[in-house]
Amino acid sequence: MKTISAIIFLLLSIITFGQTKTIHVFVALCDNVNQGIVPVPERIGNGQDPKNNLYWGAGYGVKTFFKVKAKDWKLVKSIPSKNTNILERLLFKHTTKDVYLLADAYDGAKIKTSIEDFLKSSNGQFPISIPIQENDTTLHFGGDSDLLAYVGHDGLMDFDVTIEYRESVNKVKDVIILACYSKSFFSPEIQKAKANPILWTTHLMAPEAYTLKAAIDGWIRNESGRQIDERAAQSYNKYQKCGIKGARNLFTTGF
Repeated sequence: MKTISAIIFLLLSIITFGQTKTIHVFVALCDNVNQGIVPVPERIGNGQDPKNNLYWGAGYGVKTFFKVKAKDWKLVKSIPSKNTNILERLLFKHTTKDVYLLADAYDGAKIKTSIEDFLKSSNGQFPISIPIQENDTTLHFGGDSDLLAYVGHDGLMDFDVTIEYRESVNKVKDVIILACYSKSFFSPEIQKAKANPILWTTHLMAPEAYTLKAAIDGWIRNESGRQIDERAAQSYNKYQKCGIKGARNLFTTGF
């Protein structure tokens, strides 16, 4: 029996070796006017200005952090999006792994749409194809991604979503939700989406990109939810200096 198990494991390893992985990050730009948030300085709180936005172009925003500070990621290209709710779309590739990351900056006034698109993708809906001319391949994101993440204000504190979820999914999606109290507010939808929450939050938090990168690092290494949880806590404490105990209480994994 042990021999058979070993053979099966080896075959699965061979099948999955070299397989391209894709990550899709949905960022709802911080918006003082259109979101129920505690106002931030005007320059970084304009939901229609991705260049300076707190969650995108600022120092710890997704674009700047992955483009400038995350040395194991490189920007492949900026991609025009036909979706008018998306103000900027960027494709990144890991420097040592066959992993691509698509990051979408949604107009802050369209936060509901960004959350709905994220939830649909978590349910295997909303497929997106991105052709790569360099090696003549097509990458699959949205509902065809391997990992999905939402970054921004917890809009479910302010509004409800109405989504027709599929009753069955071909593959359970791993998801990360970096928003205040995301476990409390997103749980019903993630359960209906039949997704696997590898990281979300229990309290107020700053959804900045260092936490996202730490969680993705663990996911790429096939770590457990608890290991990813710890990575997130360590990173959050490093930048926020909130104390590791508080950081560990902030993040959690699973239902």
